[in-house]
Amino acid sequence: MAAAAAGLSWRRVSSFTGPVPRSRHGHRAVAIRELVIIFGGGNEGIADELHVYNTVTNQWFLPAVRGDIPPGCAAHGFVCDGTRILVFGGMVEYGRYSNDLYELQASRWLWKKVKPQAPSTGSPPCPRLGHSFSLYGNKCYLFGGLANESEDSNNNIPRYLNDFYELELQHGSGVVGWSIPVTKGILPSPRESHTAIVYCRKDLGNPKMYIFGGMCGCRLNDLWELDIETMTWSRPETKGTVPLPRSLHTANVIGNKMYVFGGWVPQSAGGEISAHDGEWKCTGSFSYLNLDTTEWIGLISDCQEDKSNLLPGPRAGHCAVAVGTRLYIWSGRDGYRKAWNNQVCCKDLWYLDTEKPPAPSQVQLIRATTNSFQVKWDEVPTVEGYLLQLHADLPVPSVAGVPGTGVPETSVLSSQGSSQITLLSLSSNSLLKVEGKEKVAAPENKITQETMKNHADATGFKESNAPSLLDRQWYDVGIFKNNSAVVSQFYLLPEETLNISNKVMEGADVPDYRLLKKQDLFPGTVYRFRVAAINGCGVGPFSKISEFKTCIPGFPGAPSTVKITKSVDCIHLSWEPPASPSGNILEYSAYLAIRSTQLQENPSQLVFMRIYCGLKTSCIVTAAQLSNAHVDYTSRPAIVFRISAKNERGYGPATQVRWLQGKVRFQGSI
Repeated sequence: MAAAAAGLSWRRVSSFTGPVPRSRHGHRAVAIRELVIIFGGGNEGIADELHVYNTVTNQWFLPAVRGDIPPGCAAHGFVCDGTRILVFGGMVEYGRYSNDLYELQASRWLWKKVKPQAPSTGSPPCPRLGHSFSLYGNKCYLFGGLANESEDSNNNIPRYLNDFYELELQHGSGVVGWSIPVTKGILPSPRESHTAIVYCRKDLGNPKMYIFGGMCGCRLNDLWELDIETMTWSRPETKGTVPLPRSLHTANVIGNKMYVFGGWVPQSAGGEISAHDGEWKCTGSFSYLNLDTTEWIGLISDCQEDKSNLLPGPRAGHCAVAVGTRLYIWSGRDGYRKAWNNQVCCKDLWYLDTEKPPAPSQVQLIRATTNSFQVKWDEVPTVEGYLLQLHADLPVPSVAGVPGTGVPETSVLSSQGSSQITLLSLSSNSLLKVEGKEKVAAPENKITQETMKNHADATGFKESNAPSLLDRQWYDVGIFKNNSAVVSQFYLLPEETLNISNKVMEGADVPDYRLLKKQDLFPGTVYRFRVAAINGCGVGPFSKISEFKTCIPGFPGAPSTVKITKSVDCIHLSWEPPASPSGNILEYSAYLAIRSTQLQENPSQLVFMRIYCGLKTSCIVTAAQLSNAHVDYTSRPAIVFRISAKNERGYGPATQVRWLQGKVRFQGSI
């Protein structure tokens, strides 16, 4: 247990902006992408506001909701289906419970009260609190809760429930109605303030719902499984140490693990004392159930001390939500004793990264100069930074008429004296495809093509899987907060020191960059780049390798400030001249990534067609040309253009621009 806890790295969010919601318990939370949406709960009255926390910007805000705004409630059902949220039941005031159903369209912050059809057999769900409400596919599953048998809300007569309902949803908005499924096996005993999650193994594809713990006169720690396809209840056998009986805890699925945090547990270690007669306490214990092996693993014990305040304190009635592989916990009450008749709610927000982040996309070049690169890569959700590394080849000598280039997957070549269409595709086996006139290339072009072949590795930006790269020394460019960087130097570590990535992975302190020697980038040199994301678990795997080359002095820089303007039947492409032309600009060339057979065989090897050559810093791309465009899905779907400038010495590096597309692929009309 201690070893497992030592591997945890909880982070308390101490810096945020916006209107922070008042502390509470009995609230619920869901996540829509990077947003955590919190509703309800109670503390000196039941809260009726909808609060949103942006996990990227660390900002709280209150959206301007409209429509059939529901009353405040606590211990309600709260599920998210895409960008709509469903709220069912809960306590609306002391002793008075609800069975109303509301839908929130979060894209418009529009509330709507919905009225599902009653089941064909039996009655609809009665008003309740502390039930579970779980989503799978187009159905929500309601189990258990606590009802009040008394018509007088001040005279509470509790009745624990174990009824089971299925709610069918309409696509996008609205519901069909309730039904009471016919189940096999023994139904779980009545309970409230339990948890229920749905998990589907990748290899079996058979969805299961798991119910854990809850309250029914005394606290429970039994685990129940429902096979949703066969509607069969069972009690799975588990391995490991089962967590103490508890209620008002949380359970969240990340990967193949169900993480259980906090809740009320009996004061007695035996856990068998009746809640009406004995005392109970809040716990900060933390465990997970491996849902593939049904083995419990304890991470933080009920009695573990935390004198340094490095862990979330004991609490119950809190909310927990998964954003990617990160688990967030907010508020909840941290203690209650009948003799004191008081309760205190936590105000803190914590998160835990449960696994290392995935590899980012390949590093992409925005601009290259003789001694620097401006690079970027796609963002990885819920990370704290990025480690960027490079590996340098020896400087490549300049060849007359051959520009240094920084174009991913290709180099921009000239077809002087010819109107033929040129398809460019650099790789070790295939360099240049020419369609159109059967014309022998001019001698200067032939030299260019042969030179490009000889230096394919020096000019390409393609993914590299060469085993020898694994044995080469990688140098740290630095750790960056955002997903872009201007690279003009890298750090030289002492020979006896491992690179930063190894030190971070091993949990050692990162070297102080101020004490390290720096090396400037050389002109006309190929640099291989890779990037890894960093979170509380350490450094994740590195991206695939990209290769960029700094410009050779005397050649023009890359064009800048590329703009794309959409018209009815074409697009208008414009750009600014290079900041460093190194002479007179003779012409510009613009290229479009197009569909090809070779691209199907090797998706990372883009094929380009030249769509413009001239002195103007703008061009028209017709619908006919766009109909043949390749939509690149390496990150967000986009059509790729490249633009380069030529001076007396030749073409310089190209600027690449990605024109983001919607879900529908371009089919020849705009």
